[in-house]
Amino acid sequence: MLIDKLADGILRVLTPIGPRYIKPSLQQRIYLLWIFRNFNVLPQQVLSHRQQRFIQDLCAEHKFVSLPPTNVWAEAPILGTVERSPSMHLYPGWPVDQRSAAPGRSALAPMVADLRQRS
Repeated sequence: MLIDKLADGILRVLTPIGPRYIKPSLQQRIYLLWIFRNFNVLPQQVLSHRQQRFIQDLCAEHKFVSLPPTNVWAEAPILGTVERSPSMHLYPGWPVDQRSAAPGRSALAPMVADLRQRS
């Protein structure tokens, strides 16, 4: 199994518009095996800054393929899956409260206050 991943492994990146597949080089596959040594699926936010940059560079370098072009991609061993979800501040109209970022304050406090006003 490990030899198959080293030889032909692909990285799956889950995006809001669907999964994307990347065929990394051998050195990149080795590093990806290290990143995914304990988990098969990781949200991008839990990766270190270096690992996040590596994934971003990999995505930019290989230009996502939205659907596997052949069944070979569908049957290729998955090195790991990265969940890339957009940040909440990217949604227009989403309330941004600078006080919620202060230490000791809950990020949910503005939503709780809004719900209390509605009740």
